This record gives sequence, structure tokens and C-alpha cells, in this order.
Amino acid sequence: MIKRAEHPDLEKKPRVRKTVERSAPVDVLQVMRERIATSELPPGAKLNEYDLAKEFDVPRTRIREVFTALEQRGLIERIPNRGAMVVRLEPQQVFDIYDMREVLEGLCARLACQNAAPESWQDLLDQFSGPVEEAVKRGDFDAYTEFYGQFRRRCIEAANNPVLAQALDSIYEKTQVLIRRIVILPGRGEIGVREHRAVLEAMRRGDAEAAEHLRRTNIRNAKAFLTRYIKYIL
Repeated sequence: MIKRAEHPDLEKKPRVRKTVERSAPVDVLQVMRERIATSELPPGAKLNEYDLAKEFDVPRTRIREVFTALEQRGLIERIPNRGAMVVRLEPQQVFDIYDMREVLEGLCARLACQNAAPESWQDLLDQFSGPVEEAVKRGDFDAYTEFYGQFRRRCIEAANNPVLAQALDSIYEKTQVLIRRIVILPGRGEIGVREHRAVLEAMRRGDAEAAEHLRRTNIRNAKAFLTRYIKYIL
């Protein structure tokens, strides 16, 4: 919360307060996206317009705007006479998403490698050569996913392609829970560490073609694990 003492000019510029109010729908949207991505709102969960408006202290029209944005991202669906609910992915939809993810993640790795200095990846390579590997050995998969998140964000930032970033974010929101479930499958964590280390080694060498190939292989292998254990994951 902004403290008036820290911003003495706030009273002279009432428009600042209006700007904060106008940004509220974006904040609500972000919270809802995170709840769906982390399965706090699981597939099939119903969303009540009135309850959400009360929770966030915003007009119901604002919640409808958020619902429209979530629907456009494929995170919820609105069914006549039933209301809004979180989308439940079918196995074939998940496989289709992973096919697309393979291509986009590979492209992202290649662009990131081309745009960033090779030495800029050394810190991530050090992490995947030490702390991440140790975290997986002791079964700390939360630490693994945290480091993976850093790798993912750095690649997207370095790729510097807004269209690609938007597409990857949309896919990540739909698959974040699956990613967390895949990494705890027997042997997947160890394999994932080796595969990410190989990608980073290629990026450290400045070999964009190899980085793309290895990243695509990484996603393709994740899909193979998903296919094998699909009935335990969805």
C-alpha cells in the first residue's frame, strides 16, 4: 500500500489514485491466472462472478472483463446456464500443447543464444551443475522448479520476442501444474537436470543451433514421460 508520507505530492496529483484504480483489473487478472496455473483453482472449478467481485472489491463488470481475458487465453470456458469454469484439458489436448511447446521452446533457446553474450549463461550453468542437481538428489523438487523458472524467464527475456513470449506464457499457464507433476516421476528430475545443463552448455558456447535442438529434445522427452504416466497425472 502506498504511504502518504512517502509520497508528499500525492495530494497534489489526484490522478495518481485514479491510475491505481484503473490498474486493478490487471491485478485481478494476474491473481486469477496464477490461481489457475498453480491449480489453486483446479480444472472444472466453477467461478462465481458475485463472490469474486466481493473478494476483490471491484464491480461485477470488471470481473466479466477478467473472465473474457481468461477465456481468450484458454484458461476458462463460459457455458450458457452453467456459468464460468476452469478448463479441463483432455489427454490429446495436452499432447498437442506439448508438440507446440517443443517448437516454441526450441525457438526461444535459439534466439536467446543468438541475442545474449555466451558468458551471460555461466551463472545458470553453475546452478544446474551444482545446486539444482543436489536439490533433485535430496528430493527438493520445489527448488528444481524454482531454478527452472529462472532459466525459463532468462531465455524469454534474452529472446526478446513479445509474440513468442506471449505464446509461451499462455502455454506455461496451461501446463505449469503438469510440469510440477512430471518432474517428480521416477528418474525424470535427474534426466531434466542433465538435459537443461546440456542446453546451457550449448548456450555458453554460443551454439544456437545446438541449443535449439537440445531444448526441443528436452520437451520431447518430457512429453514421453507424460505419455507413459498420463493416467496418474491428469
